[in-house]
Amino acid sequence: MASRVIPVDPFDLVIFGGTGDLARRKILPGLFRRFQAGQMPDGARIIGAARSELDRAGYQQMIEDAIGEFGGAEKNDAEGLSKFLETLDYTPIDAKGTAGWDTLSSMVRPDVVQAFYFSVAPSLFGDIAARLHSNNIANSKSRIVVEKPFGRDLESAKALNKSLADHFDESQVYRIDHYLGKETVQNLMAVRFGNVLFEPLWNNHYVDHIQITVAETVGVEGRGAYYDRSGAMRDMVQNHLMQLLCLIAMEPPGQFGADEVRDEKLKVIRALQTVEPHHIVRGQYDAGPDGGGYREDAENPKSFTESFIAMKCHINNWRWAGVPFYLRTGKRMKARASEIAVVFKDLGHSIFEGDEKRHRNILAIRLQPNEGMDLQVTIKEPGPGGMRLVDVPLDMTFAEALGDGEHDVSDAYERLIMDVIRGNQTLFMRGDEVEAAWAWTDPLINGWEARNDVPKVYDAGSSGPEDALMLLHRDGRKWREIKG
Repeated sequence: MASRVIPVDPFDLVIFGGTGDLARRKILPGLFRRFQAGQMPDGARIIGAARSELDRAGYQQMIEDAIGEFGGAEKNDAEGLSKFLETLDYTPIDAKGTAGWDTLSSMVRPDVVQAFYFSVAPSLFGDIAARLHSNNIANSKSRIVVEKPFGRDLESAKALNKSLADHFDESQVYRIDHYLGKETVQNLMAVRFGNVLFEPLWNNHYVDHIQITVAETVGVEGRGAYYDRSGAMRDMVQNHLMQLLCLIAMEPPGQFGADEVRDEKLKVIRALQTVEPHHIVRGQYDAGPDGGGYREDAENPKSFTESFIAMKCHINNWRWAGVPFYLRTGKRMKARASEIAVVFKDLGHSIFEGDEKRHRNILAIRLQPNEGMDLQVTIKEPGPGGMRLVDVPLDMTFAEALGDGEHDVSDAYERLIMDVIRGNQTLFMRGDEVEAAWAWTDPLINGWEARNDVPKVYDAGSSGPEDALMLLHRDGRKWREIKG
């Protein structure tokens, strides 16, 4: 079943950092898939802007090579690729100077949707925003897309927001988090708010606890210098896991609109209790058969930065009072997997004689790999011999259930970019969300720095440090197995 194509208006999309890794790996291949799906209208244009001294033909060749390297089955469509490349243009530009801005001004049309993607370091956001206005390129309807990190603490996040607010209204700013563009994340809202089956059970009367896991098999090679100043808390928890927590825990909005959804997410962040130190486990991977340890990869033999973190959180409201939320993320883990698991409470009483096993319904939402959901239910084991109960999953993998091809379940970036063109901010973070998340995160980071906490060492290729297992064992629970 192919996706229904929703058309968009003609647009100019300018990608600052258009020769960078993100543009070549994700943004341009994703836009090519939207082009193939008929979602890019006639007259749509994509303009790369970066320091590299390229002309239009050179940029087109670069992107053709990138799609050949990073694209999927769509890269074999030679005719479609040739037509897509005709939509591309390029200008060299100096983000902090004057070179290239007059040329860009002559290229961007004032009478179509204008979107400016800041695929650059956050330190350049303010410079680019200022020059878009001083050169009369942007207007009151223009949209800008900014990538994380949105600061490294509350103070820098406020400064970053101000640098954008000096030139653009909040309604024009799209803070992109690719996790929110995943099909499964959006289906989480559909499952919660579109089915009478789940929403009545989505509270502390029926839910025992919730686990959110984002595990990666890669280490920090190639970005060790950045990561060592950041760590898992800043790099993953403050944004990705926080957003997943909000979507799981938020109240039903009055309607599925951008501000309505983001208002409810903000309430969740503000209701998060401060996490006690004994409910936080930080870890650092050791050397394994496939590479060195964290300190070697980060080139810092005395680093106390965490490559793993697990914590137990509580939300201080009526819906979730007493329900723990266990968050876990780490690098160099045993498998690449991102999952949200809603673990429901045990039955109050079992009518089946001799059945002493704990049976729990679990709704598992898989973000990667193999996006989908499964609901663990209890049934009778087939065959004679009495009423023997077993737990089995009702599985829906989206690519199998809804798709008829490799890319029918589209990539998060391409979906979010099309939302920018449509002017839909629902899946993008608002400035006050970002600041509220840092206001919760900063005291935790400041606390372990003041205590000089040393991360626990864990084996590369494992599920993390033993202390993280004890975090749940103390509560009579256990982490779900990390499976790719």
